[in-house]
Amino acid sequence: MGESNCTQATEFSLTGFTEDPVTQITLFLMFLFTYLVTILGNLGMILLIRGSPPLHSPMYYFLGNLAFVDFCSSTVITPKMLIDFISEKKGITYAGCVAQVFIFDLLGVTECFLLAVMAYDRYVAVCHPLVYPLVMSPKHCFQLVIGSYLVGLTNGMGQTIGMSSLSFCGSSIIDLFFCDISALIPLSTSDTTLSHIILRTSASLFGVSSSLVVLVSYVAIISAILSISSAEGKRKAFSTCTSHLTTVSIFYGASLFMYLSSDSSREEDEWAVVLYTVVTPMLNPLIYSLRNKEVKEALRILAKIK
Repeated sequence: MGESNCTQATEFSLTGFTEDPVTQITLFLMFLFTYLVTILGNLGMILLIRGSPPLHSPMYYFLGNLAFVDFCSSTVITPKMLIDFISEKKGITYAGCVAQVFIFDLLGVTECFLLAVMAYDRYVAVCHPLVYPLVMSPKHCFQLVIGSYLVGLTNGMGQTIGMSSLSFCGSSIIDLFFCDISALIPLSTSDTTLSHIILRTSASLFGVSSSLVVLVSYVAIISAILSISSAEGKRKAFSTCTSHLTTVSIFYGASLFMYLSSDSSREEDEWAVVLYTVVTPMLNPLIYSLRNKEVKEALRILAKIK
């Protein structure tokens, strides 16, 4: 009977960070700067890879797709957050919330699998260099990237189906600055079993599998590097992996901090989410620009041409 009299929410309110006007302006400027760096860094990385023949290799093909995913994931969340900082009404329509859940979860799992693919690429390069051109052929690289997007699409559709099964007849206040399925489930006034099953299955199936690929790849890489007799050989082998290893550490560290901080305060939870959704997409192109010799050389060549 309760469900039949339910008036479904058509809009959600986002709590944001603070109600203090001075703090809101400060945060607006800080996140605007972060977003601009993210957009310029990732678009710049994509254009640099496309325009520099020395970077037309599997590793940079994957990196270009990672930059595209970071660009999109940041654009899904940050512009709306910036608007809310300068708006009295901090809200999002139900349709907008569904779209945000779908795209955010699609891109999040896609990034997980792209990082796993990049770890496998480094494994083949370090442990099986003789068959690297065959294993990482353009056709196989394309298939690995498309597969990553398809897995992400599966996750996005699954979480959207889970959200569509929920009814929101009570509170429509999301205790976050964007729509996330884990924040929406507690607001539901209907049975949340399906949403919980999809969420846990997704985390177990996609999150654990991609993490295992990264872990196993780097265990094999480190084992192979340690077996090299010369210090120079070890340094060269490890230098091919440092940028990706740093990116993986930041991504998984931020995601674990975000999803395992349930016992922390609301402010700590929000900053954990900021680290995962806003800061990480900004850091990835900076890491590859500052730590990768081939990228720095491509930048120097581009600067000389101009």
